[in-house]
Amino acid sequence: MFELPNISLKSKVSQSEWNTRVDLAACYRLVTLHGWDDLIYTHISARIPDTDYYLINAFGVAFDEVTASNLVKIDIDGNIIDADCPFEINPAGFTIHSAIHAVRHDDMCVLHLHTNATIAVASVEEGLLPLSQYSMFALASMSYHDYEGLAVNPAEKIKLQNNLADNNFMLLKNHGALTLGKTIGDAFMHMYDLARACEIQVQIMSMGMKPNYVDQSIIDGIKAQANIVHTGLTGGQKAWPAMLRRAYKHDPSFAQ
Repeated sequence: MFELPNISLKSKVSQSEWNTRVDLAACYRLVTLHGWDDLIYTHISARIPDTDYYLINAFGVAFDEVTASNLVKIDIDGNIIDADCPFEINPAGFTIHSAIHAVRHDDMCVLHLHTNATIAVASVEEGLLPLSQYSMFALASMSYHDYEGLAVNPAEKIKLQNNLADNNFMLLKNHGALTLGKTIGDAFMHMYDLARACEIQVQIMSMGMKPNYVDQSIIDGIKAQANIVHTGLTGGQKAWPAMLRRAYKHDPSFAQ
């Protein structure tokens, strides 16, 4: 059995960086609790406040093994900052994240997952449909990116940036889902909405009955409401403390 290096960075980094590490590690654990993880693949990245550095999971570490201390600090090019870091990152995984962080400076967190439902919805021509309240939040700020194979080509970054534009939700066709947030809590709540929307759509379509589509005029008016419900003081920041408590109750080791 191969054990992970036992390290502790709490006394070696700024309080701001440590707080970000704890929140991001909690987000990884919450993804596992929701059944959204994909072995050692997919990533959640977060910018350390007031720096040009980012945190991401170590390659080969399962989401339920992520801790505040074993997250890896990197620059926008994916270079590991700490010379004594015992971990590596997945360069292909950071291609998507670096592209987005490079142009979305006000957004702290990028969350990318491969769930069955998000891949299913991302793999049909119609994409996400207006079938549930959860889909309303996502459709108010939705974008799509065509599949170009494994995300290892730097040339794909420009297309990804252009397709994302100023949206907070993205379905990567035949691939998975991506959300952004000004806080880690916001990005998590956005993914919660998108994942639920996709799951519900798959369930509705499996019923073989005529769906009831929400009118476009309602979707057009949702964006302002979504900003109130799931972003800022009444949204991600309000829900996130409850999510942190859930993570602590399940396994507080993430905060080490």
